[in-house]
Amino acid sequence: MKNKDNAAKKNTPSVIMRLVRYLAHYYKFELLLVLFCIIVTAIAGISSSVFLEMLIDEVIAPGVELGFDAVKGKLTTIACIMAGIYAFGLICSFTYNRVMAIVTQGFLKHIRTDMFDRMQTFPIKYFDTHTHGDIMSYFTNDTDAIRQFVSQSLPSIVFSMSGIITLLVVMLRSSIYLTLVVLGSVAIMFVVTKIVGGKSAKYFVKQQQSIGRTEGFIEEMLNGQKVIKVFCHEEATKRDFAAVNGQLCSDMSKANGYANILMPAIGNIGHVAFVLVAIVGGALVLAGVRNLSLSGLDTAAISMGAIVAFLNMSRQFTLNFSQISMQINSVVMAGAGAARIFEFLEVQPETDEGYVTLVNAVIDEDGNITESEERTGKWAWRHPHKADGTVTYTELKGDIRLVDVDFGYVPDKLVLHDVTLYAKPGQKIAFVGATGAGKTTITNLINRFYDIEDGKIRYDGININKIKKADLRRSLGVVLQDTNLFTGTIMDNIRYGRLDATDEECVAAATLAGAHDFITRLPEGYSTMLTGDGANLSQGQKQLLSIARAAVANPPVLILDEATSSIDTRTEYLVQRGMDRLMEGRTVFVIAHRLSTIQNSDAIMVLDHGRIIERGSHEELIAKRGQYYQLYTGAFELE
Repeated sequence: MKNKDNAAKKNTPSVIMRLVRYLAHYYKFELLLVLFCIIVTAIAGISSSVFLEMLIDEVIAPGVELGFDAVKGKLTTIACIMAGIYAFGLICSFTYNRVMAIVTQGFLKHIRTDMFDRMQTFPIKYFDTHTHGDIMSYFTNDTDAIRQFVSQSLPSIVFSMSGIITLLVVMLRSSIYLTLVVLGSVAIMFVVTKIVGGKSAKYFVKQQQSIGRTEGFIEEMLNGQKVIKVFCHEEATKRDFAAVNGQLCSDMSKANGYANILMPAIGNIGHVAFVLVAIVGGALVLAGVRNLSLSGLDTAAISMGAIVAFLNMSRQFTLNFSQISMQINSVVMAGAGAARIFEFLEVQPETDEGYVTLVNAVIDEDGNITESEERTGKWAWRHPHKADGTVTYTELKGDIRLVDVDFGYVPDKLVLHDVTLYAKPGQKIAFVGATGAGKTTITNLINRFYDIEDGKIRYDGININKIKKADLRRSLGVVLQDTNLFTGTIMDNIRYGRLDATDEECVAAATLAGAHDFITRLPEGYSTMLTGDGANLSQGQKQLLSIARAAVANPPVLILDEATSSIDTRTEYLVQRGMDRLMEGRTVFVIAHRLSTIQNSDAIMVLDHGRIIERGSHEELIAKRGQYYQLYTGAFELE
């Protein structure tokens, strides 16, 4: 962990530079405008010291010798020049603050858009191995850290750096001796900042990581709130949260503890520098030491006006340095957040080397297939052949075959062994077995959420690795055990299965699935708004909408993963009739614990520890009196 933290801290400058380049990619002109305005504003602020020196040496010191009219003229000239510079600096300050506000929000919009677009390309494996709360933290806490950096820290650092460079030039022009005093104090500030800031940086990196873990824990507990209460685990959950929250508190306390030490330390060193400049400057004047500046050794000692101006510049110099030191924590947090976001954006997308696509087809009486731009209700695989450049078409029938398939979610740990099965067009294939036997895994391989280790899967005689994943999945309708509904109307959620479906087609799909009756009993019918994943519906009603969503897609192949698990027996009977109509002429894969729902399957596959141990129709398996018979008669129960 120590090496990891050190690496993160060490790489912060490169991450910040990458973040700035990312920002410049979208807002190059705006950043150049902001840079110009900041430099002008910084110079305008520093000009007061120069005019202060002129005021003392050319007006106040000569005093009565100049006469009233000369003093009045000089004061008016200096005042007008300063007013003009300050006015221009004020306009530039307003401009860059206004522009940065727009740039910041626009940049965050681009970041969130880039992350969300990238997330759509991630393989399912990524979401299976990362908590949703941690993923949400990328879009919230990490982007907020970047917001603070872009809107506050970046302009402040550029402003302070511009001031430091300008002040250094002016101070060297005024007195090298006094400049060395200021630089000596700045060297001490730099050492203190490096030590304290380094400690703070390490814990700010840990803080961002702890925030992600905490949000992941909270998200998990919110989803499992009913389970927590059912098993009376409130106290245990509070203890677990206290540990996670305590670690976050510890990391934040250490990070901010070191950060809070830095400013007083830098401020006090600045005060000491101010006193030293006053002492050394006064000593130089009293001793009559000839002043040394960029122009060389002067004939006279440093003037009183120069010392007063230098005192003001030394305070501005240390103040600018302390302003940079104040931004270190924000920079480190932005670096940690940006590093996580860049890591998120660099996740390898789901690979897709397929080139066979799904097209609307017109099939004549002789079986000849032509491609159509309009929806015909018939589909074909468009298969371009790389060898000779020809294109052939294969009718989409739903013939799916797995041959000697091996698969493991992690290397060297297979969960499926030598799985071979054949699903002919229009057949209903059922999978039965204990939890973890591999039923859902097989369906995940058919739609290529995961790719097989060995063997082949053919779809209408085509290796599915050759089929583009989007087209493959478009040919499959899936109803999962866990329902997912989206914020919107019931009609919108049904139409999610096919976005160009008409209202009439959505109603027909709902009727087919058995959802029409309960929908029409709702106060607003199909216009009823759903929020919170359909929290205002029962689990069974949500499942019916999932089935309707698959029905409106009208796919040639259906995968039903415990599709009726949340439906009561009476509703199941009504839905089963609709499902039977829906399954007519389609290849269907069914996963079910209720054996009553799969008795009419053409073939039933009994799985155990990733192997098919029995296969056949319901009658054939009952006659074998094997494990299926024991399941059916209750001699053996699914776990």
